[in-house]
Amino acid sequence: MNEGANVFFVLLGAILVFAMHGGFAFLEVGSVRHKNQVNALVKILVDFALSTLAYFIIGYTIAYGTTFLASAATLSGENGGGFELQGLTLVKFFFLTTFAAAIPAIVSGGIAERMKFVPQCLATLALVGLAYPFFEGIVWNGNFGFQGWLEAAFGAPFHDFAGSVVVHAVGGWIALGAVLHLGARLGRYTADGRAIGIPPSSLPWLALGSWLLCVGWFGFNVMTAGSLEAISGLVALNSLMAMVGGILVALVVGRNDPGFVHNGALAGLVAVCAGSDVMHPLGSLLVGGVAGAIFVKGFEWCQLKLKVDDVLGVWPLHGICGAWGGIAAGVFGLETMGGIGGVSFASQVIGTFAGVVFAFAAGYLVYGVLKAIQGIRLSPEEERRGADLSIHKIGASPEHDIGR
Repeated sequence: MNEGANVFFVLLGAILVFAMHGGFAFLEVGSVRHKNQVNALVKILVDFALSTLAYFIIGYTIAYGTTFLASAATLSGENGGGFELQGLTLVKFFFLTTFAAAIPAIVSGGIAERMKFVPQCLATLALVGLAYPFFEGIVWNGNFGFQGWLEAAFGAPFHDFAGSVVVHAVGGWIALGAVLHLGARLGRYTADGRAIGIPPSSLPWLALGSWLLCVGWFGFNVMTAGSLEAISGLVALNSLMAMVGGILVALVVGRNDPGFVHNGALAGLVAVCAGSDVMHPLGSLLVGGVAGAIFVKGFEWCQLKLKVDDVLGVWPLHGICGAWGGIAAGVFGLETMGGIGGVSFASQVIGTFAGVVFAFAAGYLVYGVLKAIQGIRLSPEEERRGADLSIHKIGASPEHDIGR
């Protein structure tokens, strides 16, 4: 009975996080220009499919040492072999696959409107099959002794309950490497470096994407427990409070800008993942609020000062806010700050820094190799036409395009 209940519990979490990929898609659909909306939808769906194959064939084995090259009876747990009863191991794989597939979904928002399709598919295979599970295994499976070393040296391993660093910071810093190789969209900056605004195509679609992500995030965080026995209402409340903090601070700091408000909710949720199981709700509110401010100021700094054309701001949203969440867990998770304890500030800083360096290096290497081998950017003519017609041969409103 317990196995069946846990299978259903983890499966429900996997479905909720799978639904978040629809949120990634519509957040991008609403943020890009109309001529790139179809590409956004297709990219996210195809990236998920490729991520599943790459993670099933090799990625999960790298991270956890488990291979699925066994009989169906063994996989379902009937014959032992290290697989849990009633396919619990299999739904855990499904759940973790939705996390792994978030890496290319995050990257997609940064490279939008000018990335070639096939190179992005190849990047997804490399990132989800090799790069991401390598770091995932280090943090969540204790591979290579890194966590053991931190615990011996600083009293606690690196704590990242639901992936502020393992998923979000890694995805955001990979995206930065990709964006730097791609360069800015045509017309984004003038010859003298002045930024030219490119407005989003649809705020309602953008808002829908944010809502889908917010709802699914409670599966992302809460169901990370992995079983009904380990579930914690504290994780749910902390997620809620961080989301609220991100919304309200982004509203104020972003001067009522709807894009900042809806992404502020996501910034708070990104930041709370790491310590959502150990922080006090008021600490989570503060962590989420700081993340909301980080996103707004980080987006402006990235776009206006650094001239890095990260279309959806995935580097500040996931990369920087994720890193903030990793470090914040080492502060607000402490008993002296109202938390449960069991965390070390030094371990959080080192673990976060390791994730950032690894992710940026991986992203810069993968996209750099693809750029050298076959090119990664659409031609100027294709970019002006839009990724929809240039890649998929159809726009978001086909009937309108043919004048009927």
